Amino acid sequence: MKASDKDIFERLRKRETISPNDPQSGRMLEASYATMELVQRMNNSSNPEEIRSILGQITESEIDASTAVFPPLYINYGKNTKIGKNVFINFGCTFLDLGGITIEDNVLLAPGVKLLSESHPLSPEDRQSLVPKPIHVKRNAWIGANATILQGVTVGENAVVAAGAVVSKDVPANAVVSGIPAKFIKSIE
Repeated sequence: MKASDKDIFERLRKRETISPNDPQSGRMLEASYATMELVQRMNNSSNPEEIRSILGQITESEIDASTAVFPPLYINYGKNTKIGKNVFINFGCTFLDLGGITIEDNVLLAPGVKLLSESHPLSPEDRQSLVPKPIHVKRNAWIGANATILQGVTVGENAVVAAGAVVSKDVPANAVVSGIPAKFIKSIE
């Protein structure tokens, strides 16, 4: 069996690069458009229970009643996003989750946070390919307004990512990072 004969979403979960010529690449677009329909419904609601219910449909998981989401929230796929308990997702966040996103319990996402688990090769010849790598935001982390977490990054437990930071490398537990690219500022006692 050729690699391209295996389910494209399974290959994404296994972090395989997907070529633009992949015979199943159209399935990613179809799934994204189906997700967009649910995202629009969720973003037009102000009822917390309805928002959690629709987000649960998007992620194919139960969203705990202790989790709060302030729409709009933009998600391109959804099924590779896992959200813990007592999570707060503020206005205008974006999740590109084909590479996988895990948000553990007690995480705070400020307005405009971007979690981008997908990228493309630098080589112009391969640039249309999709490179998935998971993002993991651990317990009690706080991601500041308009911060961007790039693919393959783990944000450690109790860590703080300052507003506007672009995080391209793992953030240790109990650390504060800031800047573009994000750099260690101090430890949290």
